Amino acid sequence: MATIQPYDTAKGKRYRVRYRTPEGKQTDKRGFETKKAAEAFANQVEVSILRGEFIAHSDGRVTIGELGPEWLARQRGHMKPSAFAPLETAWRRRVLPEWGEHSISQIRPSEVQAWVTNLGIATADEKPVGASVIIRTFGVLAAILDDAVKDRLILANPARGTKLPKKTRKHSVYLSHEQVWELAHNSKEYKPLVLLLAYTGIRWGEMRALRGADVDLIRKRIHVRRNVVRVGTVDIEGTPKNHKSRTVPIPATVAMELRTYGARIGGEELFFPGEQEGEFFKRPHQRFGWWVKAVDATACPRITPHDLRHTAASLAVQAGANVKAVQKMLGHSSAAMTLDVYADLFDDDLEAVATSLDSAIAKSDVGKMWAKPDMQA
Repeated sequence: MATIQPYDTAKGKRYRVRYRTPEGKQTDKRGFETKKAAEAFANQVEVSILRGEFIAHSDGRVTIGELGPEWLARQRGHMKPSAFAPLETAWRRRVLPEWGEHSISQIRPSEVQAWVTNLGIATADEKPVGASVIIRTFGVLAAILDDAVKDRLILANPARGTKLPKKTRKHSVYLSHEQVWELAHNSKEYKPLVLLLAYTGIRWGEMRALRGADVDLIRKRIHVRRNVVRVGTVDIEGTPKNHKSRTVPIPATVAMELRTYGARIGGEELFFPGEQEGEFFKRPHQRFGWWVKAVDATACPRITPHDLRHTAASLAVQAGANVKAVQKMLGHSSAAMTLDVYADLFDDDLEAVATSLDSAIAKSDVGKMWAKPDMQA
């Protein structure tokens, strides 16, 4: 049972609530101006202990600045460097400066919502950030508070329920076969690279990591086993996205180009090496260099090397590939993801389904017996 004791201060009488935690440790909370307020707190403590919801008042005094580094360190062990780096940046640049000195028990949902909203508004000192950065930044704060709830430092996460901006997907650019080959021709010595990206859909980082042993030109297959990402100024080699290797077919015409280019490349040699020995292939400059020159010389929209991945999906669908085949080629985690990204490519498939069903109905006995004359017409 909690007990209430009065005591005198320079500002008048105050009340102290003494109680035992579920672990049997005696503690107290003082400073109540009225006995009624002290009794309300005492009753709240007893109810929370009975329900198994008790959280010590002192636990909530820990700050985001104290919890954040420990949370960040726990992520490093199970995340790829390329995924960890944006989280560290979000913590250092946006979460720590705003919330570092806040006690977790004092954070209010309305404060979190206002912060998220303000991230997307330009100020005299800061530019607005996009939806993806806002969502990632909010996720850092919310995850830190989630762990605080699990550790029973606070009862509930004040960040959950916050309304976040919606990400808008960039419109995909699809090239035709003619545009792909013209672009490849204008890329000169990089023609095999352009054709490979446009007809296999492998990611730029997966292309950079290809070794001679990964390119089977006899069976016309590419084995995607590695990925290279640039984190800051350092190239880091690791597993492909989702940590899953895959095999991707190469059209025979593209295999011939690759055979001419890389017939002598084998073993662990990089198939598309960088300028220096042992260096990975570098991304072309956004305003200068071979890629921009090739695009400018080609009758096609302004695109990036990554857009060739979208082109590969488009050309595969045009060739009759179904969503599962496209999913496996691109290395998506599920067919649902493929449909979400490339739903527009499968619109014609829906029309084909309806046409096929009409044809099947017309040929069936059911169609002959029950179909209306105007339907048969």
